[in-house]
Parts: sequence; structure tokens; C-alpha cells
Amino acid sequence: MNVFGVDIGGSGIKGAPVDLTRGDLAQARHKVLTPQPATPDDVAGRVVEVVSHFGWSGPIGVTFPGVVTGSTIRTAANVDKRWIGVDAGKLLGDRLGGLPVTVLNDADAAGIAEMSFGAGRGREGTVILLTLGTGIGSALFRGGVLVPNTELGHLELKGHDAEKRASSKAREDEDLSWEHWATRRLQKYLEHVEMLFSPELFIIGGGVSRKADKFLPLIEGITAEIVPAQLQNNAGIVGAAMAARVG
Repeated sequence: MNVFGVDIGGSGIKGAPVDLTRGDLAQARHKVLTPQPATPDDVAGRVVEVVSHFGWSGPIGVTFPGVVTGSTIRTAANVDKRWIGVDAGKLLGDRLGGLPVTVLNDADAAGIAEMSFGAGRGREGTVILLTLGTGIGSALFRGGVLVPNTELGHLELKGHDAEKRASSKAREDEDLSWEHWATRRLQKYLEHVEMLFSPELFIIGGGVSRKADKFLPLIEGITAEIVPAQLQNNAGIVGAAMAARVG
């Protein structure tokens, strides 16, 4: 069974039909740049562009980088603040000609996919997925059950939102070496999250997960197992499609 998934990020919007029996993309994903500023109308237009690329006409799951309750956006850290209070499901559904749209937090979607088809499959303890990209997204699971909208990227670290210091974007913007970023930024963040939640497993997702060999071996002193996401940067698309099927 195929369902369409769209992953809205701070820098890119990507989507594809997903084969839910395999937990993998049924076709190569199509990606467009996130408009700047990332207003609701402009982002909706780009989502339509991604979906239209495939001529899709069925249910669609869409991730959003912020807190989502029902299909209403409550926070918008890395996109335009005009998203706050918007019923994203209705907005996108209307722009897509009435197609059914399910909206959820982007990291929650990635976590759902990884727990079903990836690095978290079969794990019953406390598992935390962290997506390191424009910001830091988080998905917290206990006994395989999601605690939605945790947004642990906004924990305070050195007087700042953690994502301002430990995200992949922070490494790029400050031109940090992999070693400096891993040992002085990411490790400090992981230590703080571990102190708060004592997970058995950290799953590191986002685009940087493709380069896990450059930084994960540098992390020391963390009790929890740390592994890269197996679905890498497609996890959000897969999780969005899974949510649309359930929705």
C-alpha cells in the first residue's frame, strides 16, 4: 500500500509516495527549497509543487517543524511565525484540492518510522530520536509509545536554545570541525538529555546522519547506546505517510 509523505524543513521540502509494507520510498523523492520567509501560503505552494510532481490524488501525511496539536500549529521556531494558530491540515487540504491531509511534528514522524522500520524496531525501553538539521527535533518513546511534541531542541544549553549550539546548521554556520562540534557541542547536549530522561537508546537522524562516521565515534561518556537513523533523511517522509494511513 502506498501513501504520500511530505517533510517540511527549515531549508527544504521533500516528498514521495511511500510503500508502507516495506517502510521505504516507492519512488525517488522530489525536493524543493523552503521559501524565505517560510509563510503559510508560500510553503503551501511548495507542498503543492512536490505533490503535483507525482500526480498524487490520495491521502497525504505532512510533517511540520514545530508543535502540532490536531492539525493546528502551536510553535514555529525555524519557519515564519505566521504559522502559529494556523490549521495546517485545512490550509494544505484546500490548496491540494480537498485531498485528506494529516499533519504532525517532523521529529515525531521520523521517530515513528525508525521505531517501526529502522534503528528503534523492537526496542521497548526509553528511546529518543534526535534530528540534527536546521534545528534539533526530538521524538520520545517509552515502551514503543510516542510522547508527542517534546521539542527537546529548545532545552537550555549554555544560556541558549540547544539547537542554536548543537544543530547541524550551527556547525556549518560557525565553520566548526567535526571534532569540535561533536565533543564540545553535541556531547554536552546528549549528556543533558541523558541526565533528564535516562534513555536506553539515542537515534541520531536528519541529513547529518549520512555522515555519522565523522562524529558518532567521537562521542564519549554517554551511557545510552547511540546509533544513526537507518532511514536517514527519509524517515520524516515515511513517518508522515504512516500517520496519514492511521489518520
